[in-house]
Amino acid sequence: MTSPNVHENLDHQIHPAGDLSPEARTFNWLLDSFTSGTAGVREAIAVSSDGLLMAMSSIKDRSNAERLAAVVSGMTSLAGGVASWYALGGLNRVVVDMADGYLLITAISSGSVLGVVADRSANLGTVAYEMTLFAGRAGSALTPRLIAELKNAVQQ
Repeated sequence: MTSPNVHENLDHQIHPAGDLSPEARTFNWLLDSFTSGTAGVREAIAVSSDGLLMAMSSIKDRSNAERLAAVVSGMTSLAGGVASWYALGGLNRVVVDMADGYLLITAISSGSVLGVVADRSANLGTVAYEMTLFAGRAGSALTPRLIAELKNAVQQ
């Protein structure tokens, strides 16, 4: 798969709703590609360091995305507290194992995280690997301006 507009020189301005910058379109494309291309993944969201929904996979509805963002933000905060108290370093991944599926959270960059809901058929090693690849690809592009644009666009 190839992404449109990956790593082009960009105009670095916040665009009005419906007119996303190439970076924002690429970020959303990467999230959708991760979700549709990783077996067992049902939904994925990106959450900013302030706990707000930044992006959601195209199969997701807005109200579920907001609720999931709140859960992901809270879990990230709890994991960060434990890591701090016990000097365990930064967040790598949180895995919640439920009867019929999983919630996985991994750091992207700048305090932003990727939250993923996967069904029981998912291979956790593969999902974790693909999450790490997503974070590597998308994380380097996450500037404060892009985060603001993504959060603004998802609010529309």
